[in-house]
Amino acid sequence: MAYKDLKITRLELLMVKPRFMFLKMHTNQDIVGYGEPILEGQTHAVAGAVRAMENYLLGKDPRQIEHHWQALYKGSFYRGGPILTSALSGIEQALWDILGKSLGVPVYQLLGGAVRDRIRIYAHAHGADKEQLCKRARELVDMGFNLLKTGFEAPVAFVENQQFLRNCVERFAALREEVGPEVDLALDFHGRFSPTMSKRLIKELEPLYPYFVEEPCLPGNTAALVELKNSTTVPLATGERIFTKWGFRDLIEQRAVDILQPDLCHAGGIMEVKKISAMAEASDLAVAPHNPLGPISLAACLQLDACTLNAVAQEQVTLGDGYLVKPFEMQNSYIELPTEPGLGIELDEEKVRALEYDGNWETPRVIDQRDGSVAEW
Repeated sequence: MAYKDLKITRLELLMVKPRFMFLKMHTNQDIVGYGEPILEGQTHAVAGAVRAMENYLLGKDPRQIEHHWQALYKGSFYRGGPILTSALSGIEQALWDILGKSLGVPVYQLLGGAVRDRIRIYAHAHGADKEQLCKRARELVDMGFNLLKTGFEAPVAFVENQQFLRNCVERFAALREEVGPEVDLALDFHGRFSPTMSKRLIKELEPLYPYFVEEPCLPGNTAALVELKNSTTVPLATGERIFTKWGFRDLIEQRAVDILQPDLCHAGGIMEVKKISAMAEASDLAVAPHNPLGPISLAACLQLDACTLNAVAQEQVTLGDGYLVKPFEMQNSYIELPTEPGLGIELDEEKVRALEYDGNWETPRVIDQRDGSVAEW
């Protein structure tokens, strides 16, 4: 079907448990585009930004994606940052969904076509102690996952004692023993560790062969990342709190990490992460998109992964069960390429409506009880 005079008529936002926000971009014809404009803990702020951007979009042809992206990013004079870029990211996903549906092809076909047949995904393994952690890891491996990610709890002092380090190493060692060498294990330091503590801990963990260490220090400290990278053979990763190609440029030029983790709901959307990935490819760096969010975010990531050679692994927390008419299916830690048009998904309206809530979800505020100071989450 040829779509002429296609126009955006309305942006509908659905705040959905546990902490997601879905966008339905309505048009004057029989196409609705899905996006996920969200920033963890800042749902209402992002919703306000989406509403402000809606004023520009109403009546526009949704297929002029790059033009609309540039207009929305640059047009307000004050640009970037997590709130505005997250709003723009979800809108951009919905625009691609509409374009793909209007042409009857998946989004990745419009970005150069597939470079792989299936996409490797991973799951999170957590537990209050070593026993619970290992039990959860075994459950995930039995489900078919061969790449897991775990972490260490906050708070973490700028300099911790030897026992703290020993506890971290013993926890990861128990996990490694449980799953064996054939399962890859990544670690998320979550920006909780100072560069000093990261250097000490990564050295101790190196013999246990972490797949990567994520956010070994806070974002923005490129010099510290370079120093850490030069001190270890463990691949380092970062990027979930960095936005647009301009934000990633310094990391890439200095080869500060081995794996970039842009979030398609925060960094600017599908095309912007495609551009970031191309910049990374030119420096022989890998990409593993960040995604602790919902099924629309995952759908957008899979479209990017499908057409991006240096995409090595995809984070996910839900395959869409409870949200999608047809959830994603995982087998042996892989998802086959989606073949439906656009993002390849359809929301289960009845289930999603049942999960709507007021959008009030806050990131935890961690207090170090040893001295009462605020610590990194």
